[in-house]
Amino acid sequence: MITARNGMVLLSSLLCTGVLAQTQPPPSPEVHQMSVRQTIDYAKSHNVQVKNALLDIQVQKESNRVTTAQALPRINGSGNFTDYLKLPVTVASSDNFPGTGAPPGTLIPFSFSTKYTASGSITLQQVLFDGQVFVGLQARKTSIDLSTKNAEITEENIRANIYKVYYQLVVSKTQMEQINANIEKLEKLVHDTKLMNENGFAEKLDVDRASVQLSNLQTEKIKTENTITNGYLGLKVLIGMPPTDSLALTDVITDEEIKAGALDAGIYKYSDRKDFQALQLTQSLYEYNIKSLRMGYLPTLSFNANYSENAFRNKFDMFSNEPWYASSYIGLSLNVPIFNGFSKSANIAKARLQLQQSQNQTESLKLSIDQDVFKARNDFRTSILTIDNQKKNMALAESVYTQTRKKYESGLASSTDLTNTQTELRIAQSNYISSLYDAIIARIDYLKATGQLQ
Repeated sequence: MITARNGMVLLSSLLCTGVLAQTQPPPSPEVHQMSVRQTIDYAKSHNVQVKNALLDIQVQKESNRVTTAQALPRINGSGNFTDYLKLPVTVASSDNFPGTGAPPGTLIPFSFSTKYTASGSITLQQVLFDGQVFVGLQARKTSIDLSTKNAEITEENIRANIYKVYYQLVVSKTQMEQINANIEKLEKLVHDTKLMNENGFAEKLDVDRASVQLSNLQTEKIKTENTITNGYLGLKVLIGMPPTDSLALTDVITDEEIKAGALDAGIYKYSDRKDFQALQLTQSLYEYNIKSLRMGYLPTLSFNANYSENAFRNKFDMFSNEPWYASSYIGLSLNVPIFNGFSKSANIAKARLQLQQSQNQTESLKLSIDQDVFKARNDFRTSILTIDNQKKNMALAESVYTQTRKKYESGLASSTDLTNTQTELRIAQSNYISSLYDAIIARIDYLKATGQLQ
């Protein structure tokens, strides 16, 4: 029995437990250091689209099991018990039973049942020939291959996006290094200009102009850091990683790696593209469908067998020593289709039109692949040339800024000249980073268009 004091102790214990549970710190976020391949492998296990695509394969396997079951024996058991509250009767004319003593033409009721009846039976059915079932069995592998290919297409799309985001974030490190270097230069410029102003060698306007540039660049750094942070968040969501986890990218990428293979002849085959492979498998399924519908004109043959036992009692003693009466049979069932209102021919014509549509889609996809490859190749080559030009421009702008800075410190150039060269350097650096971004995307699009993205 719980007393008032015991109840207070129990309540206090529950409250303390609740407080402790609420004050438990959340699980610590994990720290991940990943190469691009590790990132892709992580996505294969955690990205929802990839996981669902893999589940689609399992769904198709179970559907194939349903198809297989149509060709396997079917065994059913049944049982029945009846208690006649009123026995069913039938009547017969007394003319057929002269010994009853009834007047001629009198209807005499008879009952041929007992009050209690019970039965149990087992039935076996086995398809011996059904063309549509056999075609369904033949199509099982193709249906699995199509589900697998669709999963590969999903993985490829996710993989392409991972490559793009990953390497853009890698390039963003270079962008931040440039911004920090420029901030360091401007901080030194502001410091030196203040000293020159204090000594009468520079105007207050020069100090203000340098300070404005520094403030603008610091603002740009804040915005860039926010963009990079959001980029990491997007990459985490893409691969299925909790946003609270920490992600560090270990790979680096150089101009040479981006440009590798840019000027190759670019020989490609339609069959290298996974979407083309999937369309080919779809055509095969349409052909199986036509074959299955044509098989509907053929007869079907099945084997049947049955074993049953029946009991009849006037008392409720079904399991007494009274006999159960057994019966059994075996047989064949033949179903010959004769006329179905032309539905089969209409379905076959419809399936043939669908196959023709699929064939037309194949020709359209070939044209689309050609366009993708030529466009991606042109974009890739253009981006490579742009990288080289922007890299030269950036080096030239750096040289101009350095020379102008020396002239400014010697009093041979104005602060306006220095500001202009600083702005030109930042524009050249920004253009170079943009060209790297564009080249990364162009390279991945090119590899994906030619079916070579691994």
